[in-house]
Amino acid sequence: MLLVDVARASAEVGAVSARSAKTRLISDLLERAGDDAALVAVIVSWLSGELPQRQIGVGWASLRALPEPADQPSLTVHGVDAVFTEIGAVAGKGSQTRRAELLGATFGAATEAEQTFLRRLLGGELRQGALVGVMADAVAAASGLPAPEVRRAAMLGGALPAVAAAALTGGADALAQFRLTVGTPVGPMLAQTATGVDAALEKLGGTAVFEAKLDGARVQIHRDGDRISVYTRSLDDVTDRLPEVVDATRALPVTTLIADGEAIALRPDGRPDRFQVTASRFGKRAGRDTGAAPLSVFFFDLLHVDGTDVLDLPAAERSALLDAIVPGDQRVDRLQTADATAAQAFLDRTLAAGHEGVMAKSPTAPYEAGRRGAGWLKVKPVHTLDLVVLAIEWGSGRRTGKLSNIHLGARDPATGGFVMLGKTFKGMTDEMLAWQTERFLEIADGPTDGYVVRVRPEQVVEIALDGVQGSSRYPGGMALRFARVVRYRDDKTPGEADTVETVRALYER
Repeated sequence: MLLVDVARASAEVGAVSARSAKTRLISDLLERAGDDAALVAVIVSWLSGELPQRQIGVGWASLRALPEPADQPSLTVHGVDAVFTEIGAVAGKGSQTRRAELLGATFGAATEAEQTFLRRLLGGELRQGALVGVMADAVAAASGLPAPEVRRAAMLGGALPAVAAAALTGGADALAQFRLTVGTPVGPMLAQTATGVDAALEKLGGTAVFEAKLDGARVQIHRDGDRISVYTRSLDDVTDRLPEVVDATRALPVTTLIADGEAIALRPDGRPDRFQVTASRFGKRAGRDTGAAPLSVFFFDLLHVDGTDVLDLPAAERSALLDAIVPGDQRVDRLQTADATAAQAFLDRTLAAGHEGVMAKSPTAPYEAGRRGAGWLKVKPVHTLDLVVLAIEWGSGRRTGKLSNIHLGARDPATGGFVMLGKTFKGMTDEMLAWQTERFLEIADGPTDGYVVRVRPEQVVEIALDGVQGSSRYPGGMALRFARVVRYRDDKTPGEADTVETVRALYER
């Protein structure tokens, strides 16, 4: 299959809003892949916005200067996937040059549509609505298997590309092989959002279990006798990097286990350290490097214990099983209540202790592996900043022809300029996209026919964010976390925008 087929399908999926239309487009593409299991797996990975290789050392900095696009498509899916594997394997002296050569040759052979697709895929910005649920339904339609069976296999198999390949090439028998297995990572259950504890209680039927939401790194822990494995939320194996988690798990009075937890670096006073301190441990191969911050682990859910799968049990029963095997100082703080006042007090105490917020969970909900279930809700305070738009990128999919992804900067009084902190297109309505396209073309500061359009720093925008994290990607050493547009502030001048000192204070806090 040619790469252009996937690129066109991706653009078409992004251009429609109906779930049924997205499902049909993806299903049609998967049917064309036939019984080529490897091809199916790559297509599903790519349209989900991921690489089968995970990370290959290519980011936006590598994609700034690219050759002119080719006139005719010639690249194949298998060929490009093989190049990505080769790029990821490059190491040692001259590796940067070699990666650039491989990347340049690939982009030089790509058409304009293919370049757009690859740029967004490699840059982590291929968001066309092909989420897990849509993809699972598309796999079901292409394979002729019941959608619930495909979704269940994807939940327990931990990797939808492998499930898709099995379903399309092996049918029901192959799909049945995907079951909860100790040692095989499972797609974690995810949470929806509630605006406050009152809203959470209402959504969950009046009673909820509130748990402290720690600002650490989520881990999934497997134990089979003496063998212990630790996986990240994205199912990467980090066992050798987190010996403290391994030690804590080995001390539990169980033989087999699959548990959900949070690994976090704590300060001597017990308050959480910056998220980047925790994250740095996940990037180290040697778990006990001299000077590395020690990690603590806090367990909050069970999927399996001593030969019994428990993920389908109500949350209250899973909590009781967890309490029976995990010491209190290794469990997240928890409160079950129907009282909004008590819930708010719990949230306030959690925030005062330096944590992110709380999770509100239905005491009757099962563990919905791999899904953003209605039984889990996250409640966090929202920060806002007034920032200045420094540049904007042309959109793709349904945003084709519109200026979409805005580059955000904070005012720097010391230089009179602005410091870039990140970019976003989240929160933008169709009306906003139309308005900002006209607005930013008016204040463009240079060519407008490239991928990125530079603009004069004149437009202020109000941005909601979950926090600020350290980053080597931007000159200020900081980046916004989960930024989304609230509104454009025509009532404010760039001189009234928040300063980089304000952002740094939020980062320090």
